[in-house]
Formats: sequence, C-alpha cells, structure tokens
Amino acid sequence: MLGRVVLEFEPDVHIPPRLGRGEFVLYVEGPRDREILRAWAYRLLPVMARRLLAATVILGGRQPKRALQHFQNRGGTASGVRGLCILDRDDGAATLPPRDGEHGLEFFTWSLRHIESYLLVPGALRRALCLGESDAQIERILDRHLPAAEDESALRTVDAKRFLGPNGILRRALGRPVPLSGVARATRENELHPDVHEVFGRLEGLLAVAQPGPLAR
Repeated sequence: MLGRVVLEFEPDVHIPPRLGRGEFVLYVEGPRDREILRAWAYRLLPVMARRLLAATVILGGRQPKRALQHFQNRGGTASGVRGLCILDRDDGAATLPPRDGEHGLEFFTWSLRHIESYLLVPGALRRALCLGESDAQIERILDRHLPAAEDESALRTVDAKRFLGPNGILRRALGRPVPLSGVARATRENELHPDVHEVFGRLEGLLAVAQPGPLAR
C-alpha cells in the first residue's frame, strides 16, 4: 500500500524506495490540494478514490523538478510505475515543469491560477455554508469582486487563494470562514470546471494501466 509523503520528504516516509510494477503515484503541491482532490475523487472516481489518495506525495510547493526526481528515484516508468503531478499555474508559472511525459512522469497545470479557483461556484459555496438555495448573497459578493464566470481570460488573473482565505473578501463579507474542502465536497459533477474533468479523466486512464481491468465509476 502506498503511503503519503509529508512536507519536505521527511525521513519517516512510507512510500518504499522503489515502487513495484503497476504502482501509481500522484504529486500535489500541498495538503489543501490533496483535500480538495479527495473530495472530487469521491464524486468522480469513488471506487478508486482511496487508492488514489493513498498514493499522494505532497511536494511542499510548486516543485515539478522535485516530483520528477522523486519519481525517477523510485524506479520511474522503466519499472512500470505511473505518475501524475498536478500544479497551480500561479503567475504564469515561472518554474515550468518538464515536458509532459518526457521522463515518464505526466504533468498537469491548471488553466486557472490555483486549484482554489475551481471552488468559486455559487451553488457549492451556498451548500457548504448551509445557506438556502434562494439566498443570493454569494452571487452578489462574487459579482461585485470577480469577473463574470464566462470571462475565462479574466478569471485566470483571480487570486482565489486570497479571496477564499482566512482574511479574504468572502470571509470578511460573510463574517465566517469558508470551508474549502467542504466547498469541494458540495460541488456537483455538472458544476465542475472542464479542467477538473480532464484531470480525473487522466487519472482514470493512468490508474487503469496501473491496475488492469475496467474501472467502475
């Protein structure tokens, strides 16, 4: 069973030095990324969610080279291991990942600025905050401070981490914190951005190869 690597690859890691044929590893930037992905995984790939999250390595930031080194040190594609590294775009992604799949490890960079950008869903925010379906305060706040949802280009500049954070605009406007993993859990499949569906399509394909046989949704 794959384990979780904590920040900075501390000595008590549970991932073995070399992974076996058919194993899979998922690299994410931080614990919050993992929790958001966990919520989406149980909605989009429920049968494989536990295995997927058990195979997570937390990089401690946007460090694609660290992911690649870790992947290669544990045997890489030559030993039958499959892997995906998911990265925030940030401000144009100054630290670019290696070319996708060039060294065996696949990379995915969100088209929006942060993984938190995909939580700016009014319905999911309402449900996570236990607000009524007719309560329009979330929409009013988003309309006042953010570009229109249809303006994808403008949305790419939004710092969702700050907007949704402990001292962010939404927290101050509502007078209470916003539970990000709760928002992710409350997001329905038809509310998820195409990027999220693309990520889980790739994960499903990689897991299918790592563990032959059809995957039940």
